[in-house]
Amino acid sequence: MFNQKARSFVTVMIFIALLVLLLRLAVDKLIIYNIQQNQLAAQMNLKLLSAALENYAKENNSQYPENIDSLTKHQPVYLERDYLAVGSVGGYEFDCQRMDVSGYNCSAAPLDCKFSGKMIYSVSTGGLIIAEACDKK
Repeated sequence: MFNQKARSFVTVMIFIALLVLLLRLAVDKLIIYNIQQNQLAAQMNLKLLSAALENYAKENNSQYPENIDSLTKHQPVYLERDYLAVGSVGGYEFDCQRMDVSGYNCSAAPLDCKFSGKMIYSVSTGGLIIAEACDKK
């Protein structure tokens, strides 16, 4: 009788161990998927910001705006959302280190490298996006 209880216990423990392993793999896949989605959204939002800046310059004698308000609050509206004022969007923070009449340099960096994103994206005058691993900074 003791032998039968021991086998049942071992069987239950093996089942639980396998279940934990499968859950761990599922959580890892979910985290990887979430990071990929955050990175894709960051790239798209940075492209939107860059396109808004470039369109503004096309319509204003090749002069870029000196602040984001020129894109969001004046007519016509070039950008519907101020990505710089929001704390974070999809695990990424947006910042423009330089924004003046001659050009711009903006970036999107993950809030937590390796968890909310693995890449830092930057865009400068002309719209070329450059990606760099965040663990290198």
